[in-house]
Amino acid sequence: MNFYCLTDKGKVRTTNEDFAFASDKSVGSLGNLFIIADGMGGEKAGDYASEYAVKKVVELLRSGDEEFLRTDGVVAMIRDAISEANWQLFETARTDATKAGMGTTMVCATFLDGHLHVSNVGDSRLYVQRGENLYQITLDHSYVQEMVRNGEITEEAAKHHKYRSRITRAVGAESMVHVDFFDVPVGDVDRVLMCTDGLTNMVPDTDISAVLSEDTAPKQQAETLLGKALEAGGKDNITIIVIDPKKDEETDAK
Repeated sequence: MNFYCLTDKGKVRTTNEDFAFASDKSVGSLGNLFIIADGMGGEKAGDYASEYAVKKVVELLRSGDEEFLRTDGVVAMIRDAISEANWQLFETARTDATKAGMGTTMVCATFLDGHLHVSNVGDSRLYVQRGENLYQITLDHSYVQEMVRNGEITEEAAKHHKYRSRITRAVGAESMVHVDFFDVPVGDVDRVLMCTDGLTNMVPDTDISAVLSEDTAPKQQAETLLGKALEAGGKDNITIIVIDPKKDEETDAK
């Protein structure tokens, strides 16, 4: 596969509370691993939460057992790693006043046997592009999206709601965390996009889809999407991973 990962603090925030990990090399018994996290809880705590959670999940997965490398095993491994990271973050927030209230979103993805296994907590997202069509795979755990799903407000109203950034689930926010999982066959997937809401709150899905459907490399697509988010105001940190699952070329990540 060919992928590119980038992150930017945007035009308004003074720090970057996002954190990402991207590797097409083995991470423990997984053949590849991609993670994005968007921290919350203040300048220092948000930074700490996202970086700690991602690094802890990677550390735990690196010690994973080969015998669990099957579909149900992948889900169990990732769920257990996120749950442990959640507990440790929660305990730190409980005992360290400077980190009280911290937490982080998290989206993880790994390719295995023609499937993309996705896990999600919060409102960072994973999309797949098939031809000219963009599909959001993850479900936002946010106040306004739950209102949309319940039929209380429209998608258009949600875009401008004053609580659109308030999430209802986060790693580290409570002693236990519920993780959503998705299984996506990748045979007809042209691109995979993982991102924080610094992109999706600034750039419409139609524009994102147009970029991902172009015949360009993930690096160029990621940089174009970042440019669009910055041009629209760059009001939040922006982190993007674009993956072409069909090509095996030299990759760049940071």
